[in-house]
Amino acid sequence: MLEYTKTILQKVSFNRDLFRKELIKSKRWLRREELILLQIWCLVTFNDSYSDIIREVFYGISR
Repeated sequence: MLEYTKTILQKVSFNRDLFRKELIKSKRWLRREELILLQIWCLVTFNDSYSDIIREVFYGISR
Protein backbone atom coordinates (compact mmCIF):
# COMPACT_ATOMS: atom_id res chain seq x y z
CA MET A 1 0.00 0.00 0.00
CA LEU A 2 2.93 2.31 0.64
CA GLU A 3 4.16 2.05 -2.94
CA TYR A 4 0.66 2.64 -4.26
CA THR A 5 0.38 5.78 -2.14
CA LYS A 6 3.70 7.05 -3.50
CA THR A 7 2.48 6.50 -7.04
CA ILE A 8 -0.74 8.41 -6.39
CA LEU A 9 1.12 11.31 -4.76
CA GLN A 10 3.45 11.58 -7.73
CA LYS A 11 0.48 11.66 -10.11
CA VAL A 12 -1.36 14.40 -8.21
CA SER A 13 1.69 16.47 -7.32
CA PHE A 14 0.74 19.07 -9.95
CA ASN A 15 -2.05 20.32 -7.66
CA ARG A 16 -1.64 21.41 -4.01
CA ASP A 17 -5.23 20.56 -3.03
CA LEU A 18 -5.15 17.08 -4.53
CA PHE A 19 -1.76 16.42 -2.99
CA ARG A 20 -3.04 17.40 0.48
CA LYS A 21 -6.22 15.34 0.02
CA GLU A 22 -4.32 12.19 -0.98
CA LEU A 23 -1.76 12.64 1.76
CA ILE A 24 -4.51 12.89 4.36
CA LYS A 25 -6.20 9.81 2.89
CA SER A 26 -2.97 7.87 3.22
CA LYS A 27 -3.11 8.31 7.00
CA ARG A 28 -6.22 6.10 7.05
CA TRP A 29 -4.66 3.27 5.06
CA LEU A 30 -1.09 2.99 6.28
CA ARG A 31 0.36 1.66 9.50
CA ARG A 32 2.42 3.95 11.72
CA GLU A 33 5.74 2.55 10.47
CA GLU A 34 4.66 3.06 6.86
CA LEU A 35 3.56 6.61 7.63
CA ILE A 36 7.00 7.45 8.97
CA LEU A 37 8.58 6.05 5.81
CA LEU A 38 6.09 8.00 3.69
CA GLN A 39 6.89 11.18 5.59
CA ILE A 40 10.61 10.76 4.91
CA TRP A 41 9.95 9.99 1.24
CA CYS A 42 7.67 13.02 0.88
CA LEU A 43 10.23 15.33 2.44
CA VAL A 44 12.96 14.04 0.14
CA THR A 45 10.76 14.10 -2.97
CA PHE A 46 8.47 17.11 -2.51
CA ASN A 47 10.11 19.31 0.12
CA ASP A 48 10.70 22.19 -2.30
CA SER A 49 7.05 22.40 -3.33
CA TYR A 50 4.98 21.07 -0.46
CA SER A 51 6.99 21.21 2.76
CA ASP A 52 4.22 23.12 4.53
CA ILE A 53 1.57 20.53 3.61
CA ILE A 54 3.83 17.61 4.53
CA ARG A 55 4.64 19.06 7.94
CA GLU A 56 0.98 19.91 8.58
CA VAL A 57 -0.34 16.45 7.67
CA PHE A 58 2.38 14.52 9.46
CA TYR A 59 2.48 16.66 12.58
CA GLY A 60 2.65 14.32 15.57
CA ILE A 61 3.15 11.09 13.58
CA SER A 62 6.81 10.55 14.44
CA ARG A 63 6.32 11.34 18.12
